[in-house]
Amino acid sequence: MDHLTALASSGVHVLAAADGPSVWTQMVGSALIGLREGLETGIVVMVLIAFVVKTDRRDALKWIWAGVGAAVAMTLVVFLVIHFGTSTMTPLAAETIAGVASLVAVGIVTFMVLWMSEASSHISADLKSGMSKALLTGGASVLGLAFLAVGREGFETALLMVGYAESVSGGLWPLLGLVVGIVGAIVLTVLIYRGAIRMNLSVFFTYTGLFLIVVAAGILTYGIRALQTVGWLPGLGNTAFDVSETYDASSWYGTILGGIFNVRPDPTVLQVIAWIVYVVVVTTIFFRRQRAGHRAIAARTSDESSAPVEPAPERNPQ
Repeated sequence: MDHLTALASSGVHVLAAADGPSVWTQMVGSALIGLREGLETGIVVMVLIAFVVKTDRRDALKWIWAGVGAAVAMTLVVFLVIHFGTSTMTPLAAETIAGVASLVAVGIVTFMVLWMSEASSHISADLKSGMSKALLTGGASVLGLAFLAVGREGFETALLMVGYAESVSGGLWPLLGLVVGIVGAIVLTVLIYRGAIRMNLSVFFTYTGLFLIVVAAGILTYGIRALQTVGWLPGLGNTAFDVSETYDASSWYGTILGGIFNVRPDPTVLQVIAWIVYVVVVTTIFFRRQRAGHRAIAARTSDESSAPVEPAPERNPQ
């Protein structure tokens, strides 16, 4: 009887993790990440494919897809090696690796979000220029360009997901949610490519960029607490506040905020300071770089419109 009771109890914990975020919370958070990162990657692939199709170089499509496949495989390997490699370590070593991986993920994600906020205005032109040069060199160059373009996004996603999965107690559920989000991004990309739907990508990347900033801030606080636990950072006992009596971490809002943004009722002082500083500084830089990108587009458009138009040659010159 005791065995059956324990088995039933374990089954309940699988669907509603009492010691951590629920399954659905883990999947929703990672699905949003997968949707954002997947659509960003999908747009990169869409630009490359559209360019070779319009230039009548369909023979290069197989090299593009080979590069994309290699990049996806690399992304999965990076995620699985880092995420599940910690299971063979001692709890203290695993906590250390999780903390360091989280901080590395925050650094890379921050760089990519800020880069995308400004580069989105000219990324299409850069990709087309790179593809035109790669087509002259050969199939290996096309494969390499596709691999680097997609692999850059994939590596960012892998590290982001490592930090996110660790912050929500690990397991396969965050990975499954990521796959769901990526599948949704693939569907949206295909529909955009075929002209079935129209989407204001500038607005999409602005809001999802802000979402990633807050997610990264939560991963940052998780990494800080992990390193405080192993003694690499001080202040584990210095609690900034404790609202456990009024904030129910096991409630629906507690599991969502804890699972997606790593909100906890008893953060340390260092965690609170790091979260505030990160969000304020990165958000400010994000909007400044975005405005700089918009000004660059406006200036380029103004230069093109003010350029003198050469008169058309006469049809029958005498």
